[in-house]
Amino acid sequence: MSNSLPYGFLANVVLALHALIVLFVIGGLLLVILGNLRSWQWVNTLWFRLLHLATILIVVAEAWLGLVCPLTTLEMWFRAQAGTIPYSGDFIEHWLQTILFWDAPSWVFITTYSIFSLAVAATWWYFPPKTKRHWHKPSA
Repeated sequence: MSNSLPYGFLANVVLALHALIVLFVIGGLLLVILGNLRSWQWVNTLWFRLLHLATILIVVAEAWLGLVCPLTTLEMWFRAQAGTIPYSGDFIEHWLQTILFWDAPSWVFITTYSIFSLAVAATWWYFPPKTKRHWHKPSA
């Protein structure tokens, strides 16, 4: 058994986690909009909305401050420990990386993340989160 096997596996776990977070950020906004159009009350629960908002704000702050995402740094470190070149690997790994990592100037990412965060903020205004005491029970 190779010493690099656990590091390669951990790098793939971090990559998958990173992909899930991206999916949560994008899918969360879509769920809030669609859920409100379909009267799904759970999409306006305060914990869901706060978690979604905090996640995109962290992404925007990293972009504006010029910081590399800690998940990217951790994945690269695991890959280096495994003795592999970053962003090469098996089929699933290749496509996750292709989806997540683009080659563009930093201003493209800063602008994209900022516009997306404004869309998330707009949903807070247009579809405000609700606490349990603000929920209305349907009449019988």
